Amino acid sequence: MSDAAASPSAHRGAALLRRIDPAVAASFGCILLLLLVGSLYSRSFLSPDYLLQQLKVASFLGVIATGMMLVILLGQIDLSVPWVVTSGAMMACAAAAHGTPGGVLAIPFGILCGAAIGLLNGIGVAYLRIPSMIITLATNAVAQGLMVAYTGGFAPQDSASKAMRYLATGTIVPGLPNAVLVWIVIGAAAVWLLSRTTFGRAIYAIGNRERAAYLSGIDTRRITMLAFALSGALSAFGGVLLAGYASKAAQSMGDAYLLPSIAAVVLGGTHILGGRGSYLGTVAGVVLITLLQSILSVMQISEAGRQLIYGAVIILMLLIYSRQKA
Repeated sequence: MSDAAASPSAHRGAALLRRIDPAVAASFGCILLLLLVGSLYSRSFLSPDYLLQQLKVASFLGVIATGMMLVILLGQIDLSVPWVVTSGAMMACAAAAHGTPGGVLAIPFGILCGAAIGLLNGIGVAYLRIPSMIITLATNAVAQGLMVAYTGGFAPQDSASKAMRYLATGTIVPGLPNAVLVWIVIGAAAVWLLSRTTFGRAIYAIGNRERAAYLSGIDTRRITMLAFALSGALSAFGGVLLAGYASKAAQSMGDAYLLPSIAAVVLGGTHILGGRGSYLGTVAGVVLITLLQSILSVMQISEAGRQLIYGAVIILMLLIYSRQKA
């Protein structure tokens, strides 16, 4: 009787283990390892306040990585992130300089600017059949040129609006920073979009095989265009949050988010060629990268050493994942 009773339980356990993505499990394992190593260097590393601060920092990357995940699931790439982030921040601050109406419209205006750049990327990839790497590099350069022309090459003088600062640094729910709450809302929306809508299923289908998705009746060009527009909007929103956090925008403020946003998605188990991946993995990748950057800072390693270790860890994990998928 005991063996018969244990058999269904054992089968359920085995089925659960099969459903766990090895990449996601590895990412969470590395997170625990980094927390352990960090606690050896600093007693405050595991304190709730410090961990909450790291989660707050991770939320900015998390918002940007959400958009990047949509594009990578298609089997594409978005290299316009640096200056879409910067453009969203600068344009939001520019709008905030125009009195009360500007302050109200600052956040949506910054997001719309990013969505417009993403829409251009999507049109280029979906309708003009330009490789995503080329068109997004080009739009990144155009956005950079426009922002440099706007500022005259100097640091932007406009400040973030009160709403931008409150969204990035304030607290609505006691003990939970607004930036983290924003990431939770966007993450929940992304999970719903990818798992519960025809749009999300179409993204996975296109990433698996675009030709087959087209023959099955999916409007692949429209889906691709919308995914790039969402990526641009989320990158710009990340820039708006960063500007609110720092109280103003800065030249090249988005440069530090291109590689981490791609790495967070891929380290979380999303296939770089598209068609496979979960948002939980992206969350794990974002937290992993944020903790890695933090622990390297706590260890007072030089910038050159940080870049070497940071790159080596990413390469090692990608090699492990590629062997698993092979």
